[in-house]
Amino acid sequence: MVVPSDAFLWVKALHIIAVVCWFAALFYLPRLYVYHAMSNDQISHERFQVMERKLYRGIMWPSMIATLITAHFLVDWGDVWFNYHQSAWFYLKVALVGLLVIYHLVCGYYRKKLMENAHYKSHKFWRFFNELPTVILLAVVILVVVKPQF
Repeated sequence: MVVPSDAFLWVKALHIIAVVCWFAALFYLPRLYVYHAMSNDQISHERFQVMERKLYRGIMWPSMIATLITAHFLVDWGDVWFNYHQSAWFYLKVALVGLLVIYHLVCGYYRKKLMENAHYKSHKFWRFFNELPTVILLAVVILVVVKPQF
């Protein structure tokens, strides 16, 4: 199926916007967990619960879904020009995106655990947990831009 290049570029732009929004949320939600774990009063706990819920449901989920849908079209349409399926970097990137989806779901699991007990894990754990999407982002950007041949 040959798609006009304008449509491909529009979907690519939407994909980049969705990825940026998703990563902003992936970076910020665990940072909220750091502050939530450090808080000691009920008002703070309730405030963090609201912020975490709105971020997770209102930004993270829609951004992830938009990222995955636009990625599907980019791969389907772009394969005509770029032949992604013959490149090892592409499969490694897909695997890393799979890890991001798992990380996203784990964030939701932890959000529910924090609602029950704000001190479920220490703020040091959340600081480490917060760095995982950064490592994946670095790897994905390098794979997409450099397209190393394995």
